Amino acid sequence: QVRLVESGGGLVQPGGSLRLSCTTSGFTFSSYAISWYRQFLGKERDLVASSPPSGGSTNYRDSVKGRFTISRENAENTVYLQMNSLKPEDTAVYYCYAQGATMLTRGLNYWGQGTQVTVSS
Repeated sequence: QVRLVESGGGLVQPGGSLRLSCTTSGFTFSSYAISWYRQFLGKERDLVASSPPSGGSTNYRDSVKGRFTISRENAENTVYLQMNSLKPEDTAVYYCYAQGATMLTRGLNYWGQGTQVTVSS
């Protein structure tokens, strides 16, 4: 059974930090690109950051560059999102997403259930 479980969300003041974790099981983690998306209330999900299977060449949306860092531990089947200098406009539900990146896994993709991040004083 495929599982992606996000944790680490919560309420933080502007300028604060949070570290989100996505712990996975049920698929070959190292064969998937892993991304973090976020969804504002009433809006579609937007890509925040992505990491290829190898962990190199990470990608970020412009509004989080220099503040957020995605990292992955393939040995632990876990991906992280370190979020610093948080702003109220970062308030959203954050989702972990796994997308198949090899010949055998291409076309397969999985979502986590999301974790709420609220930035407010």
